[in-house]
Amino acid sequence: MKKLYIIRHAKSSWSDAELNDFERALSKRGKANAPMMGERLKKKGVMPDIIISSPAKRAKATAEIIAKEIGYKKKILFDENIYESSVDELCKILIAIDDKNSAAFLVGHNPSLNDLANYYVHHEENIPTCGIVEIGFECDTWSDIEPKNAKLLSFDYPKNSDE
Repeated sequence: MKKLYIIRHAKSSWSDAELNDFERALSKRGKANAPMMGERLKKKGVMPDIIISSPAKRAKATAEIIAKEIGYKKKILFDENIYESSVDELCKILIAIDDKNSAAFLVGHNPSLNDLANYYVHHEENIPTCGIVEIGFECDTWSDIEPKNAKLLSFDYPKNSDE
């Protein structure tokens, strides 16, 4: 089985109107939500084999904060193709993951993450900032992940009252 955690970056700041989108940092709320979501993952015993993130400032910070919270010691991979990507581009990134990795975090942006979750498991609910969609794939290789072998395992986000 392969497991994918689709993670939308935490809330970003809009305080500097001059800053380009790629350079926007996390807001105060984002800086609080990212470690909280990392703590929830840690409580569930989640440890990815690989973390792939958009290099945009807010996504990079989210990936680094969550990685620190769960005790992830490997290098985070930053792929500029995740920023402003299509579902097709994201799928290409996922199927290229080395099969020795069973669990992967993909940290990025909407609308492409919403579209990706919808593509694999018909998850039509908006993924809010710092939201995490966990999908399990009944296959042994990343190149074989597809909607017909995908199952939604969990959906969590900062304001989720189930936690």
